[in-house]
Amino acid sequence: MKKGMTYEAVVEELEYGGKAKVLIEGESVEVKNVLPGQRVLVRITKKRRNRIQGKVLEILETSPLEVEETCKHFGKCGGCFMQSIPYEEQLEMKEKQVLKLLEEREIRIGKILPADRSPKVYEYRNKMEFTFGDEEKGGEITLGMHKKGRHHDVVTVDGCRIMDEDFRKIQMAVLDFAKERELPQYNSMKHEGFLRHLVVRKGFYTGEIVVNLVTSTQREEDFMPLVERVKNLDLQGHLHGFLHSKNDQLADMVQSDEMIVLYGNPDYTDHLFDLKFQISPYSFFQTNTPGAEVLYQNVVEFIGEIGNKVVYDLYCGTGTIAQVLAKDAKKVIGVEIVEEAVKKAKENAALNGIENCEFIAGDVKKVLSTIEEKPDTIVVDPPREGIHPKAVKDLIDFNVEEIVYVSCNPKSLADNLVEFQNAGYRVVKLKAVDLFPHTSHIETIVLLTKK
Repeated sequence: MKKGMTYEAVVEELEYGGKAKVLIEGESVEVKNVLPGQRVLVRITKKRRNRIQGKVLEILETSPLEVEETCKHFGKCGGCFMQSIPYEEQLEMKEKQVLKLLEEREIRIGKILPADRSPKVYEYRNKMEFTFGDEEKGGEITLGMHKKGRHHDVVTVDGCRIMDEDFRKIQMAVLDFAKERELPQYNSMKHEGFLRHLVVRKGFYTGEIVVNLVTSTQREEDFMPLVERVKNLDLQGHLHGFLHSKNDQLADMVQSDEMIVLYGNPDYTDHLFDLKFQISPYSFFQTNTPGAEVLYQNVVEFIGEIGNKVVYDLYCGTGTIAQVLAKDAKKVIGVEIVEEAVKKAKENAALNGIENCEFIAGDVKKVLSTIEEKPDTIVVDPPREGIHPKAVKDLIDFNVEEIVYVSCNPKSLADNLVEFQNAGYRVVKLKAVDLFPHTSHIETIVLLTKK
C-alpha cells in the first residue's frame, strides 16, 4: 500500500467526531464523514508507521442504515453528515462513541443514564455562521457552508434543514444584494476581497433577530439599502439589529476589529426557563435553546442539594448555568476569560434580580488560586479543548466533594477524567444530551465525587 493508491472498502465502525476506520489489505485506514455499512472508494493520502489516512473519493453504495429523507445539499455540504440515518439511531451511535472513548482510557463509570434527545430535531439552531465564497474556483459568488472535504469551496445552503425559514430568507436577501452590487468575496488564501461572513442570531422564544455582516476594509459600501431589504422581508421573527463588522485578521474566522450598528440594537434577548438573557454579538450562548434547557435541567439534577453551598461555575460564558443554579445556592461565583461575556453576565444577573452571583473576568487556570472564597461544589463547562492541566490541578486541590463536568467534546473530557480519577475522584453517573442532531457532536454531563 502506497500513498496515492485507491481501494474499495466497507466502513465498519464510526468513531466520535466523524472519523471511521476501513480495513484495506489487512491494515486499518482512517477516513472522515462516512457511515457504517457504506462501500467507499478511498485514496491513500498519508502512510506512516502507526497511522494510515485516506480520503473518500466516492460513496459506491449507501449504508443499510440510510433511510431518512435528506436536504438537497446532503453530500455536498460538509455539515450534517448523519442526516440520512434515523434520529434515534444517531443518538444511540453517539452515546456508544462517548462510552468507547471513556472505556479506552479505563474510566470507571458508576451509572450510565439514557441519553436525552433534542426537543427539536430540525430548525433547532438559533445561530448560523455563513461564509462567502464560490463553489467552484472562479465561479459565481456563494454564501453558505464549506463544501464536504474542501475548505475553500462554499455551498449556498438555501435549503438547510437545521435552521429556520427566517435564516434562509435573510441569507438569500444578502446574497442577492451581493450579486446585484457585484461585491467580491474575500479570498482567505490570498487575503484579498471584501465579503467574509454573515452571522444571523435569533431568540428562540422572543423572535428577536440580529444580523452581523462581516467584511474586510478593502472596499467601502453603503449597506443601508440592504438593511431596508431585510427589514421588509416576511419573517416569523423581527429584525432587532443589523451590524457591520470590519475584520482584517488573517484567520478565517468570525471576529471584529470594528463593529458599526447600522440599525437597532446589537444585543438580542432570549429565555432559559423563567430567566432572561441579553446576548451580545460575540458572546457564547448555546445554539439550541430548548436543548440547552434540557442540558441545564440535568445539571441541576446532577448537582443535587446546594442550599448552603458556594458553587463555582467555571468557563461560565454569559452566566447561564450560574443563574440557573443561583436560586438554590448560597452563592455562585462564575469565571470567564471573555470580558464582554462577563459584563453581559453581570447585566443579566441584574436583569433577573439575582444578587448572589459574582462574576470574575480572567483565565480559569490563572484566576482559581486567587479567589478567597472556596467552593463546596464546582461546575465546569469548558471549551472544546477541555480544562487546562494547571486548572485541573487547582480543582483537585480544592478537595470538594463533588464536581459536575459539562463537556461538548468527549475526547478532552476523557483526558481530563483520567487526571481526576488518578486523584481519587470517581464518575458516579454520566448522561449524554444531544444539542446537535445530524452532526457528530454531543454534550456529555458527568458527576464526579471524592472517594
